[in-house]
Amino acid sequence: MNGKFSSDRRIVKTDDFSSVFRMRPCARTEHFVLYARSNQLAHARLGIVVAKRFAPRAVTRNTVKRICREVFRCMQMPALDCIIRMTSPVNTRRGPATGTCLKRVLREEVCRLMGSRRKTPKS
Repeated sequence: MNGKFSSDRRIVKTDDFSSVFRMRPCARTEHFVLYARSNQLAHARLGIVVAKRFAPRAVTRNTVKRICREVFRCMQMPALDCIIRMTSPVNTRRGPATGTCLKRVLREEVCRLMGSRRKTPKS
């Protein structure tokens, strides 16, 4: 896959998000949950949901989304609509919201999630 995250690889419409959210979660980690559904396209698409209550600072939300997109671009995914949703806070008083350690932990979690969906779900 090339290094771009073009608009045809994004889930942006509310109806598309809703149809994927109707599915049961495929995988969970400490901070994320992954929903996936087969699509009729020739490629996979990604949607990311990072609520302000879990990452109050915009810089943190943007970092999380950047990590998710980067992992998605590097994976060879089948024709799926995938949504990654943050489910627990990442900001702590102990460390910076976008520190190297946090980025590494989040990247590992997203890699585990995406790796669990390399096969097409039965839906």
